Formats: sequence, structure tokens, C-alpha cells
Amino acid sequence: MKMQINSVVSPASREVVSRKAELKREALKLRARNLSLQLAVFVVLTGSWQFLSSNKIIDPFFFSSPFDIVKHIWTWAVNGTTAGPLWLQFWVTFEETILSFILGGVFGIIFGYALGVNELLSVILGPYIKMINAIPRVVLVPIFILWFGLGMPSKVASGLVLTFFIVFFNAFQGVREVDRNLVNNARLLGASKGQLARHVIIPSALTWILSSLHSSFGFALIGAVVGEFIGATHGLGYLIAQSQGAFDTTGVFAGMLILSVTALIADWGVSKLEKRFIAWRYVRK
Repeated sequence: MKMQINSVVSPASREVVSRKAELKREALKLRARNLSLQLAVFVVLTGSWQFLSSNKIIDPFFFSSPFDIVKHIWTWAVNGTTAGPLWLQFWVTFEETILSFILGGVFGIIFGYALGVNELLSVILGPYIKMINAIPRVVLVPIFILWFGLGMPSKVASGLVLTFFIVFFNAFQGVREVDRNLVNNARLLGASKGQLARHVIIPSALTWILSSLHSSFGFALIGAVVGEFIGATHGLGYLIAQSQGAFDTTGVFAGMLILSVTALIADWGVSKLEKRFIAWRYVRK
């Protein structure tokens, strides 16, 4: 009897294992193809830029070159910048960005959820939120500097107002898009408001919320850098502003490159977080 069960189960098990291995190979091939294409685009763009700049087809004073930009970053890393060590400038901007990202995300989720589940609150506060959202954020940066000074609080406030609305509107829409049948069934089963939020509404809106985090980190970084650009004593935005004032195009591009790589790494981290919490979206059919 035992041998008969094994003879029935084993082929099915082998088929499942074989299918998983096949899917894994396909995923690796797809990832390798995408990475190869991304590297090819990078090589073509940077190679063309370097060629045009080296042969003076484009003016190196205005456009610099990839080699000079990397060399400039290396000089900053080894010899430091006019404002201090490069790692310190990076850490100041990164810390401001992280705080803006976390605070803006938390407040955005809280307010988005509160207005999403409460129709009366949404009607009362909706016009005011739209009015504030219509104000250009750059206009608020000098006000924050007047209020909080040249230190970190003003930069965090600048990044927070950019991040908040992106997360807020996604959280609000995600809560509104929750299937009403699921909510009603949970209520019929006796779910409390806390259980309803934890087991139905938030999991359903999680896709919207996590999708907003991809762009919200970039906006938090923009807010911090713009604040440093307008008024600061440290940070990558301050370095870019100094380079611009000295007509140092290479320095401007060097600061932009560091910011771009930081945003790219952060986006990769958010993607990992997204796969962790909503893995069902990535299951191959």
C-alpha cells in the first residue's frame, strides 16, 4: 500500500519541482536580458557623451564628460569638499531625506486612511487639502527656512510636504477602492473597526500605498536638496549650489550623479519591500 501511494505521489511531486525549476530559469533569463539591455543603453549614452565631449563636438565647459564627472567625485571623496568630507555632505542629505520620507509617508497614510473611511471628514477637509496641494512647494521652502533656520528641520519640512501629498492621495484612493462587499461581510461577521482596518482595508489598499513610495522617496530627496540649494551650510544640494556659483559644470553633474544613484538604490529597496508585503502580485500565472 505504501509503495502504491509513493508511486502515485512521486510523479506529481517531480512535476511540481520541475515546474518550479523551469519558472526559476525563465525568471533568471528575463532578469539577465533586462540587465543586459539596461547596461547596453548606459554604455551607448555615456560612450556617446564621452566621445562628443572629448572631440569638442559639444562644449565640455557646459556639458562636461562622464570621465571628468567620475574623476571629480573621486577628488571629493579623497580630498574632501569646500564644505567638508564628501561622506558628511551625503549623510546630511540622506538623513534629511529619510526623515522626510518616513514622516511624510506616516502622515500621508494616517490622513489618507482617516479621510478615506470617513465621508464627512473628507467633505470638510477635502477643499483645504486641494488648496494646499495646489501651492508650488518651492514657494514654501524660503518660509520653512525663516521658520526653522538653515539646519535640518527646514529641509525635512520641505521634503515632508512633497512626500505627504503623494502618499496621502494614494492611500485615500486605495481605501476608497476597497471592495464594499468585503467590508460588509466583515462587519456581518462581527469585525470591529480595528479588525476591519487591520485585516480588510489596509491590506486591500497596500498596493496603492506601496506604489506611491517609489516616487515619494525621490520627492523627499528633491525637497531636501532644494532646501539645501536655497539655504544651507552642508549637504549635496549645498555642493551643487556652490558648483553652480563657480560655473563648475562638472561639480553640478557630480552632485546630480550621486543623487541619482542614491534614488536608484532607494527605489530598489522599496521594490524589495513591495515584494515582501504584496508577494501575490509577482506570482507568475
